[in-house]
Amino acid sequence: MPQVNGVTTVVARIANVLREFGHQVAVVAPRYPGRAAEAPGELRIPSAAFPPYPAIRLSLPQFGAVARFLDPFEPELVHVATEGPLGLMGRRYAKRRGIPLMTSYHTNFPQYARHYGAGALEPLVWKWLRWFHRPAVLTQTPGEAVAAELKSRGIGNPIVWGRGVDTAHFNPGRRSAGWRRWLAGGDDTAVVLHVGRLAREKNIDVLMEAWTAAHERVGPRATFVVAGEGPETRRLVTRLPWVRQLGFLDRGRLADVYASADICVLPSKTETCGLVALEAMASGLAVVAADAGGFRESITHGRSGVLVAPDDATGFAAEILSLVIAPQRRAEIATAARAAALARDVAPENLALLQQYAAAAGHTAAGAFTRTAQPVEAGV
Repeated sequence: MPQVNGVTTVVARIANVLREFGHQVAVVAPRYPGRAAEAPGELRIPSAAFPPYPAIRLSLPQFGAVARFLDPFEPELVHVATEGPLGLMGRRYAKRRGIPLMTSYHTNFPQYARHYGAGALEPLVWKWLRWFHRPAVLTQTPGEAVAAELKSRGIGNPIVWGRGVDTAHFNPGRRSAGWRRWLAGGDDTAVVLHVGRLAREKNIDVLMEAWTAAHERVGPRATFVVAGEGPETRRLVTRLPWVRQLGFLDRGRLADVYASADICVLPSKTETCGLVALEAMASGLAVVAADAGGFRESITHGRSGVLVAPDDATGFAAEILSLVIAPQRRAEIATAARAAALARDVAPENLALLQQYAAAAGHTAAGAFTRTAQPVEAGV
C-alpha cells in the first residue's frame, strides 16, 4: 500500500490543483508491491524496502526510464518533493535539460539523524541538503521557523507553502454516532486519538508513557485510539493492549474518525508543519501537541489547543485528564481550533502555488505555463 503522509498528501494536492486549473501534470513515484497499474500521466519506478523501516520504499536509480517518460511530455517545470533517490533523478533531469527546478523540504532529516543515534552525521546532512537544493529556483517548506533555518543555513530559496488544510473535507459535520459507539461505547466517553506514523521520531515513547498514566487516572471515562502504522506498532500494542488500533485509514474514513473523536494527542517534536494537527483542529478536536516545530505555528496555547514540552509525558497526561473531565473547556478549545483551521484553508494557498509555478517557469501569469513534472520519493 502506498505511503500516506504529509509529503504524499501535499503532492497529491498539487497535482489535483494543477489539473483543476487546466494544466498537465506528469508524476514519477515509487512502485509499491501489489499496487494496481499506473494511472495516465504517471510513472512508477521499481523500489526496495528501506531496511530500518520496510514500509518506506526507496526508488532504484533509473534515470533513463525517467528521461524517456518525461521527454515527450516536455515539462516547463520540474518539482522535486523530497531528497531521496527519486528526487535525485528529478534534480538531474531538470539540470541536464535546462528546465527550471523547484524543490520541497518537508522532512527534518537532521533531527531524524539525532533520533536514530546518528547525531554525528548531522553536519553532513546539512551539507547534503545545501548541495541538493542549490539549483532550485524556489524551495517550498510548510513552516515559518523551518524556512528561516533553511535561509540561515544557505539552503535553497525557501518559501512557506504547503500548510493549508482542506476544511471542507475535515469538518465537525462528519461526526458519526456509529463510529463513536464502536470506539467509545457511550456518548459520555471521551475519545482520545493519535494519528500518524508509529515511529521513533514521532516521540512514541512519550505518547505511550502519557497514555498509560492518563488511562490509569481516567478509567472508563475515556477510550484511547490510534490511527496509523509503523515500526513501533507491535511495541505500542503490546505495551498498551487497551488501545483501539485502527491501522491505516483512507482519507474519507480518517476524516470520519477525526470528527468522531474529542481530543487529539501529538507529541512529535520533528514536524516541519504538523498538518495532522490542522486536520484535527478543522475537525473540531481539542489538540494536545508538542511545543515544538510546526505545532507552535498552528496552535495558540490555551485557546485553540494545548502545547506541552515535547518530552514531558506527565504534562501530556495531565492535559488529557483535564480535557476529559472538563467537556465545556474541551468544547471551547474545539471551537477556537476550527476557527484557526479555517484561517489556514487550502484555497488561498492553491492560488499562490499557481503564481509560484508561473514565476519559476519564467511566465508572468499563472495560466501561462502548462506542463509540470513531479518526481516524488513518497514516504521518505
